Amino acid sequence: MDAGQTEFKLTDEEAALLPTDDEVRQYAERGWYLSRKLFTDDEIDVLTSASDRYYAGHRDRTLPVRPARLAYWTPEDGPVQRHNDYIHYEDDRIAAILRKPLLGAVAARLAEADEIRVFQATMIYKPPRPDERTNLVPWHFDKHYWATCTSERMLTAFIPFHDCGTGMGTITMIDGSHRWREAGVVDSATRHFAERDRSELDRMLAENATYNSTQVTKVPMEIPKGHVSFHHCRTYHGSGPNLSDRPRRAISLHLQDGANRHRPFQLSDGTPVEYNHDVLVRRTPAGGPDYSDPAFCPVVWRSGTGR
Repeated sequence: MDAGQTEFKLTDEEAALLPTDDEVRQYAERGWYLSRKLFTDDEIDVLTSASDRYYAGHRDRTLPVRPARLAYWTPEDGPVQRHNDYIHYEDDRIAAILRKPLLGAVAARLAEADEIRVFQATMIYKPPRPDERTNLVPWHFDKHYWATCTSERMLTAFIPFHDCGTGMGTITMIDGSHRWREAGVVDSATRHFAERDRSELDRMLAENATYNSTQVTKVPMEIPKGHVSFHHCRTYHGSGPNLSDRPRRAISLHLQDGANRHRPFQLSDGTPVEYNHDVLVRRTPAGGPDYSDPAFCPVVWRSGTGR
């Protein structure tokens, strides 16, 4: 599953799509960025057809072991919101598009990093059922679940398969929240939002806003087909119900800068925290999980190898 590339190049036309210096500064201030059109309609349509094939049972490979906290919808789960982790590992057609160098180059500009690797990729299908409780994603930020990562520059690319607006329950950012100081961190913060009470997460957002003497400013991402929404790993975000007559389909592509490494992290009672990767990736010489394992965390951009 390595990218199979020794060079990462952009055409002149692609280079014109990168964030400007001013947009990079805005990302540093606001914690989110809405890109220009990074994917062609044909590339997005491949994601759609490949996802249909995946939901019908196709796999190019399957995980060698099943991590304890794996999100993995199957038809037996019914018409709830679907989340499927490691889509970049199990499906080659999807993986090839997610490794598009332009996407990695945009992430590198925003993170101000020389290298960008995949960290995780989750395919999402939000059915047009506004009363389905799983359709509402409560406020959270991703770094809470990445406590075993050393980096504070990780970011997520949200890639819808169609025009995606408020009526479909698009991803919504809390402006500037990545710069907040946390009022206090409890052990439960390391658990995924799906494992936590929604009211607890709402309360945490309100408490942190008060602690930072600021208001909660919600910014829904209106994302045209082929465009991508990026957010910082500490930016609070969530999404509302899908009020449209068709499913909201997307991939949440979590990205890490080249400097990111695994670090041991413990809860207050000494229990070690584990990320799903920790039972999958190869070992470092010191014996810990290697978050640069190309099978699960392929490089999607490295500066100095092309334009």
